[in-house]
Amino acid sequence: MDEGRRAARRQVLQVAAKLLEEGGSEAVSTRAVAAAAGITAPALYRMFDDKDGLLAELAAYGFEMYLAEKREALALTPDDPVADLYRGWDLHVDFGVQHPAFYMLMYGTVRPGRRPPAADEAHALLVRLLGRAADAGRLRVPVEQATRVILAATTGATLALIGEGPSERDLTASARLRDTVIASVTTDPPASPGSDLASRALALDAALETALTAGSPAADAGVPLRATETALLREWLQRLAG
Repeated sequence: MDEGRRAARRQVLQVAAKLLEEGGSEAVSTRAVAAAAGITAPALYRMFDDKDGLLAELAAYGFEMYLAEKREALALTPDDPVADLYRGWDLHVDFGVQHPAFYMLMYGTVRPGRRPPAADEAHALLVRLLGRAADAGRLRVPVEQATRVILAATTGATLALIGEGPSERDLTASARLRDTVIASVTTDPPASPGSDLASRALALDAALETALTAGSPAADAGVPLRATETALLREWLQRLAG
């Protein structure tokens, strides 16, 4: 796609985003978007095929907005992986409350195997935060399990808040759930290096995961074990982690 077409497509998405924020997904009809963008309906169909294609692109646009806000805010926090988990939760909930129509489109219409790349990037950001916590010996469960728990809890809390009227909305419920969930997957800092066997086992397992999924053809170069040996080691580490 050349630069001109990309710019035109972006402009239409911005128009559709405004309609979505003002009137919800029902307001984003192909006719309304085409009229607001000053283009013909056939031109819109050439860009997005149909309304489902337009909504899918809008969901991706929403994830890009969410990621930009989250990266900027996390960059300002102290270098504490567990503090970042708390901050990341609040940022997630705040985005949903501030952009309910976008959030419903992003998380309320999920289908297996059909996530935009930006959604995968948002998921990977949470995995990286939890990986840092594991490296610091601050996780009590494997990264994959902690990711599922936190993602399910934050999404459920946000959808529940969106379903309440602004006058009824109680953000302290989200804060209490946040504290309970994050405390269930993290630990206090070890009293001294090496004093917490379970945390150190999880930290080593997280380091192995990072080495094996670095994306390089030689990603396993730093792990001088056969695949079966690595799998067995990780099984032992996860058993030690309890």
